[in-house]
Amino acid sequence: MAQAAESARTVILTVDDDPGVSRAVARDLRRRYGESYRVVRAESGESALEALRELKLRGDLVAVILADYRMPQMNGIEFLERAMDIHPGARRILLTAYADTSAAIDAINVVDLDHYLLKPWDPPEEKLYPVLDDLLEAWRCSDYRPVPATKVVGHRWSARSSDVREFLARNQVPYRWYSADEPEGQRLLAAAGQDGRRLPLVVTSEGTPLVEPDVPELASHVGLATTPTADFYDLVVIGGGPAGLGAAVYGASEGLRTVLVERSATGGQAGQSSRIENYLGFPDGVSGAQLTDRARRQAAKFGAEVLTAREVTGLEVGGAARVVRFSDGSAIAAHSVILATGVSYRQLQAPGCAELTSCGVFYGSALTEAPSCQGQDVYIVGGANSAGQAAMYLSKGAKSVTLLVRGPDLSASMSHYLIQQINEAPNISVRPRTVVESAHGDGHLEQLTLRDTETGESELVDAQWLFVFIGAAPLTDWLSDTVLRDENGFILAGPDLTPDGRPPADWELDRPPYHLETNVPGVFVAGDARSESAKRVASAVGEGAMAVMLVHRYLEQS
Repeated sequence: MAQAAESARTVILTVDDDPGVSRAVARDLRRRYGESYRVVRAESGESALEALRELKLRGDLVAVILADYRMPQMNGIEFLERAMDIHPGARRILLTAYADTSAAIDAINVVDLDHYLLKPWDPPEEKLYPVLDDLLEAWRCSDYRPVPATKVVGHRWSARSSDVREFLARNQVPYRWYSADEPEGQRLLAAAGQDGRRLPLVVTSEGTPLVEPDVPELASHVGLATTPTADFYDLVVIGGGPAGLGAAVYGASEGLRTVLVERSATGGQAGQSSRIENYLGFPDGVSGAQLTDRARRQAAKFGAEVLTAREVTGLEVGGAARVVRFSDGSAIAAHSVILATGVSYRQLQAPGCAELTSCGVFYGSALTEAPSCQGQDVYIVGGANSAGQAAMYLSKGAKSVTLLVRGPDLSASMSHYLIQQINEAPNISVRPRTVVESAHGDGHLEQLTLRDTETGESELVDAQWLFVFIGAAPLTDWLSDTVLRDENGFILAGPDLTPDGRPPADWELDRPPYHLETNVPGVFVAGDARSESAKRVASAVGEGAMAVMLVHRYLEQS
């Protein structure tokens, strides 16, 4: 008999339209297997199929199905044939009277029947249990493979499917991917009552099917916090990159009631990095996902709230309070705010790229796509550290990786250690003075037109994978005129607000703005969103910590 721990959610299902027989079968099954298996009974084929669909969506395993042959509307053979489409790995038993043995024998070929039992089966110790024991042992030795709690069904070249996978991966939500064209994907679609026209389908750990879910809906169903627990805080941190996480850790650890608000996934651009090798204390390097996960758990340990999939659309001053407004119309307030919104990769303006985004053209590392690049030719646009880190990571499995650089070489914006690694990698090549002129493909990327900016010559190359890292645009448009920004949208703070030694025109305090303080007292900025920032992980974390120190100083004097 299987160990209880192995099969705690594994089901033995029995269906018989005679309530007395149904109860008797279930009673005998529970007496022998109740400690290790869950026995589910049904009194019609249709209700049994509904139970199987629910079990499928929840990810529960079905080891054995026992069905009575003589049932109205749907006999046992018809039921088992349909049950095979939902749980093909379950062992199948037909309960039949002696007069129906010929039908049972024919069913061996029709539904791949494992066994048929004659009624009555008394005593079960001789006629029922030995058969079940053998079938359960055979099932345990088969490749039934329990799957992770969350399941995603979609198309390989679907932008929305790719976005959902990336969101789950970046938020450390385990999931398993199924193509809608594969048998298991089709079984999940059928169990959810979907025909595959609307994708992706996400099936949560509770078995709830979500069809084409948006980010807030998806986040709320996979266990991510999306709703604040209070209306007022000491500190609101906007943005969950290294600067925001650093601020949340130090703010919460020093006693401030802190909430961090992130619109997509914590980690920011750094969280997408495959390997950060110049961060203090990690001589062997650390992936952005690992660093993000540790920082998030550290912030939670000290009591910081972390809200995901909440988009901030406005910042207002209400007396001593700083009010943060969300896209759904709700708001929270705080004594102080730290803006750590970071930056996003600029979009490639070449024709065809917008239509093929997430269908072969990706911004950032999109690490969920890396396994699909095995043995293929990959192109990367960009010459900074993020592009170099992605090139090294993808080169482990790709046939070739080509870095397309607008400048004459990599030295202008890439760290020396990364340039050395790229030069030593046999399957990485660098094409200087080269830009993407256009992208081509029907539904997914198939070719690129590359142009040499020195000679003006163009070349058409086959390509299914293009990863873009071309500079950063600050995510600050939502601030409108509340907070002063430079001509590129980066936030001005501290000395940059007082170039002539005088505070901003609307500054009402006797003191000048603190080093990371904006033109709004009590609102600070940290990390890449700050004008003239260093754009490095270590400096972002440091600024997050420094901003909290200045928050304390501000609160003490308020």
